[in-house]
Amino acid sequence: MDIARKNQIAAGLAEVEKRIAEACRAAGRPREEVTLIAVTKTYPAEDVRILAGLGVTEVGENRDQEAADKAHACADLPLTWHFVGQLQTNKVRSVVGYADLVHSVDRSRLVAAIGREAVRAEREIGCLVQVALDDDPGRGGARPADVLGLADEIAATEGVRLGGLMAVAPLGEEPGKAFARLRDLALAVQAGHPGATIISAGMSGDLAEAVARGATHVRVGTALLGRRKPFVR
Repeated sequence: MDIARKNQIAAGLAEVEKRIAEACRAAGRPREEVTLIAVTKTYPAEDVRILAGLGVTEVGENRDQEAADKAHACADLPLTWHFVGQLQTNKVRSVVGYADLVHSVDRSRLVAAIGREAVRAEREIGCLVQVALDDDPGRGGARPADVLGLADEIAATEGVRLGGLMAVAPLGEEPGKAFARLRDLALAVQAGHPGATIISAGMSGDLAEAVARGATHVRVGTALLGRRKPFVR
């Protein structure tokens, strides 16, 4: 193991934990209410092993091929894998093979595909409705008006369970305002589905605003592992 890299990641983790704890104190929430997901895209499986050795158990990935390889390489570790990127239906079978929770469910066709593959694999996959808090179709997500209906579909589909909601703060908007809208939608979903308690919101730059508005899961990469190299296909 690269000791220098381990020390670097340990320092990043300590700082992120401090930020989450401070955000929880400011919001009057117990630290235990917020789960840290380490987003390891573009970083090697060795970094996942270092994180696991430091006590991190939740790992997030954006791209199936990279995620599948990493999950296989780290299959001996007690990890929960989160798929947090945009998901195409032709990747669903692969993702169902390793992911425990898919954060980016934004259309009926995807719900049906995940359910079908989960049943085939004899698994149950958690699904979060990704909410589009802006008008940028390239970033994915269901329109707020469609969220309740999509949540109902997930709840009624065999092989999947409705976990809650996920969103990314829109560019150019104060994150707190966006996350407040997400919280209101989450409460509306919970009114019909009391078990859908997850609110996945907040990343390296805006996790405090997310925690202040009810986030239960924050997705942190850069603050933990450093600035990413550009991704080359």
